Amino acid sequence: MKLYDITQELFSCVVFPGDPAPQKTALMRIADGDICNLTSLSMCAHNGTHVDAPYHFVRDGITIDQIPLSTWIGNAYVATFEGVIGAADIRQILDAMEQLAREAGINPIRKLLIKGKATLSYEAAEVLTETDLELFGNESQTVGPEDAPAAVHQLLLGEGMVFLEGIRLGEVPEGIYILNAAPINLGGCDGAPCRAVLMEMED
Repeated sequence: MKLYDITQELFSCVVFPGDPAPQKTALMRIADGDICNLTSLSMCAHNGTHVDAPYHFVRDGITIDQIPLSTWIGNAYVATFEGVIGAADIRQILDAMEQLAREAGINPIRKLLIKGKATLSYEAAEVLTETDLELFGNESQTVGPEDAPAAVHQLLLGEGMVFLEGIRLGEVPEGIYILNAAPINLGGCDGAPCRAVLMEMED
């Protein structure tokens, strides 16, 4: 089974404007005579490849630790798009996903990942509220437009959808995969880093 690591390396990752960059500090070093190497970390929960819980933009939304693992793990469809995804675009993507799923005998697929430099318009987000999609992911550090991401987040997170942001799909062909993007179990938090992996479906 072929595996695709779709995760950014944390300390060289793209950082959303205004967020603190991840940093590491060596607390102990064998080279300095210490008994072991020991590192402390300082970072934002939304650095690098990460997930968003509804609590990120919804006052009473559920937090990372309250989301079932099945939300982060399971069948996912990878589609390619460049630019701002409009309502007609997302319908076309969803239609292609459903057709491929039917042909493969895999239904339903509730996780959608977008390959390319793409963000989701509010109009496309409205279309997604009419579906049973539970996870949306893209390569940008935010699902919505970078200069105004709040509205898309509030709409979809308010509907209980979760996001997987900052993934890297350059080496991944379009198609259906098994996704594992389980986040670190950060109690009460609005987001968390994860090690996102795609696995090819077995014939």
